[in-house]
Formats: sequence, C-alpha cells, structure tokens
Amino acid sequence: MTLLLALLLSVTLTSAWLWFFVRRDRHPEPLWLLARTFAWGMLAWVISAALEASLGRLTMSPLPLVAAVVVLLTALIEEGFKFVAATTAITELSFDEPMDGLIYAVTAALGFAFMENVTYTLGFGTGAGAWHAVLATLAHALFSAPQGYALGGLHWQQGRAWVVQGLLISVALHAVFNGLLAGAAGWPQLLALGAVVLLMVGLATRYYLSFEAHARTHGPSEYFLFEQAQRRR
Repeated sequence: MTLLLALLLSVTLTSAWLWFFVRRDRHPEPLWLLARTFAWGMLAWVISAALEASLGRLTMSPLPLVAAVVVLLTALIEEGFKFVAATTAITELSFDEPMDGLIYAVTAALGFAFMENVTYTLGFGTGAGAWHAVLATLAHALFSAPQGYALGGLHWQQGRAWVVQGLLISVALHAVFNGLLAGAAGWPQLLALGAVVLLMVGLATRYYLSFEAHARTHGPSEYFLFEQAQRRR
C-alpha cells in the first residue's frame, strides 16, 4: 500500500508540474504530441541509466577529480538524451512558435523524471522514493529550461551555436546541483544549493515570460510562414 502511495505521489507531482508549465500556453499543444514527447523522455531515462551503469567503479571512487568527472558525465548524458527526446517534436507542424521549445523540453524532462522516480521508488523504498520525487521532478524540469529556450530560439533562426549554448547551460546547472547534493552536508552547501535553485527558477521564469510576451503579439501562423519562407530560399 505504501509503495502504491509513493508511486501515486510521483504521478501527482509530475502531472501537477506539467500542468503548471503548459497551462498558460496561449496556443495549446496537441495532447498526443505532449504524450509522445513525455514517452520519449521516459525512454531517455532508460538509455541514460544504461550508459551511467557502464561507468562502473568510477562512481565509487573516493578521488575528488574522478567524482567531479562522474558528476559531469552524468549531467551530460542525462541532459543530452532529454534534449534528444525534446527534439522529436520540432519537425511537427504543431511546433510553430518559440514557446513550444520550452513546453516540449519540460515535457520530455518530466517524462525522464517520472521514470527515474518510479525506478528509484522500486529500488530504494517508499520513503526514499517519495523524497526523490519531491526534489527531482521539478529539478529536472528546471535543468531543461535553458535548452527549451534554445529550441524556441530556432524560430528566430539563431543557429546551432544557440542550441549548443542552451544545452551546455542545462548540463552545467545539472552538474552543479548534483555536485552540491553529493558534497559534505553543511550550511555553506545548503546556501549554495539554494542559490542554484533560485538561479534556475529565475532563468525558467525569464524564458517563460519572454516567450509569453511574444505569444501575445504574434500568432503561431506567423512563425510557421516565416519558417516556410526561409526553407524556400
């Protein structure tokens, strides 16, 4: 029964955060495409977990440099595959405005987080799974916000460098967050972790408000027509 409650908590948190991020989209995305992107996010976790398992003994190394490399590699693997999951939507006609980059990146991230939460609960028990769901669900969505902003920038023809920059910011935030969680407990660590969380919230809010402002003044068809004109050249 307690296991079922922990899994229900994960479902509830994932659904709540997904609703929170998509509710103010002025041009709502089709449910089937959100569901597909969410499923791709779940698959991204499976692939990431398999690759991370191949790191083997490196994850147990007491050497600080090795531990730092593992944290960075883990962040790169997870954000990289979450990014790939989000990009499965960009070729669809429904991906027709900058806000969609953020919506689909967060959706893929929440699919990733949901699968991670379920596996964590089954592996470590209900108590650990519940705390993990509370902390990790929103964290994964916030990690992916910069790459979602970058994907939205494709509608302004920002180029590959813009996308790479967004992905690298996501990796950096993820790595710093995980590194602080794995470090020695204490007030300096908690303050630094709080600062990173506030930074991520601030970035996600800025991206969201920026795209929302453009959505108020531009219809999705305008972006679609602009993109089509660019492709004809």
